[in-house]
Amino acid sequence: MEQTKIFTTDELEAELITETIKEVAEILEERGYNAKNQLVGYLMSGDPGYISSHKEARNKITKFERTRVLEVLVDNFIK
Repeated sequence: MEQTKIFTTDELEAELITETIKEVAEILEERGYNAKNQLVGYLMSGDPGYISSHKEARNKITKFERTRVLEVLVDNFIK
């Protein structure tokens, strides 16, 4: 028997952030950037200029609070 899984809004947001980070990293690499360096630069400084506007990457990542993005990254790391 299958059971219904109930997700919290925090879980859904975390999954959306995770997918967005992956997508933005792919876009940055497609443009020839070192995705890790660019994402760290953005997260540390808050300067969205670190993220290319190609394929709306900048708009995608800046939809989320930087502290929330960092929380999700740490959560994914220590799971």
